[in-house]
Amino acid sequence: MAEPEEENIQKQIDEIEAVSSIYEENWTVVDEAARIFCIGIVDQEPKWTISLQVTLPPEYPTAAPPVYQLNAPWLRGHERAALSNDLEEIYLQNSGECLLFLWIQKIQEFLQLKARSNGAAQHGDKGTDEAKAEHRASSISIHSPSRHVSLSGAHCQSTDDEDLPTMVHGDPLTDRRSTFQAHLAPVVTLKQVKMHLQKLYQNKKIAGATHNIYAYRIYCEDKRTFIQDCEDDGETAAGGRMLHLMQILDVRNVMVVVSRWYGGIQLGPDRFKHINNCARNLLIEEGYNEPVGEVSKMPVKRKNPKNKKGK
Repeated sequence: MAEPEEENIQKQIDEIEAVSSIYEENWTVVDEAARIFCIGIVDQEPKWTISLQVTLPPEYPTAAPPVYQLNAPWLRGHERAALSNDLEEIYLQNSGECLLFLWIQKIQEFLQLKARSNGAAQHGDKGTDEAKAEHRASSISIHSPSRHVSLSGAHCQSTDDEDLPTMVHGDPLTDRRSTFQAHLAPVVTLKQVKMHLQKLYQNKKIAGATHNIYAYRIYCEDKRTFIQDCEDDGETAAGGRMLHLMQILDVRNVMVVVSRWYGGIQLGPDRFKHINNCARNLLIEEGYNEPVGEVSKMPVKRKNPKNKKGK
């Protein structure tokens, strides 16, 4: 059997590969020998940014947490203490497990609340009502591990059901007999998300995939906020990681599904890298990485859109 320290190092390597594949430009290796890394976590407003610097001791994750620093010029006093308490509580609840992704998620939630409360303060009572509406909207989720989609709730824009935008399909990627393929569709309502999923699962090959991981982000122009959610479909945390990728790219009004057909050989953290790379490549190919500024991103119109079926 491997020594505990060797097991920890391997777990750290796997975790670093997975997290760095998501955050890429926001991931910095400060000192590889000392296991010091830095992740820049950014909300929709760049002024709300936190730099999380972590040092991974040899005892992490089985017997000790990472040593961390939270760096942000605006983060002081009770806010810093509250966030630190949240991170430490996550460690206590998940002792012995890898924590970086959980910590990043918590910081992302903290930034979203910060931006929301700041907007409410600027707009008075109206801002408070909008923040509450945003919270209700963001709580809507679509979960379909058995491919049965159930969805209700308000949407941001009205749309004709017959005017469903075309879904495009990326090139398949195969590694050790596992195949990954991304599918992308412009969406401006939750109903369109449901319809695209239903239509996609009519393809028997895609419906029979081992996992169909998806995430979507819809920008509500009137509330200046996002409705967004994701689904792992049995691939633990994969949907959340893909949604984080979409947040980093600041894409909007789009849904991405990545199908994986398992080939019998475990890929370890490489599977997350492939899922996110497939999603990122198709988003970039369809122009969703272009800056959108203050205007919500509309579906990309092409004369000859690619529409390669998942075969």
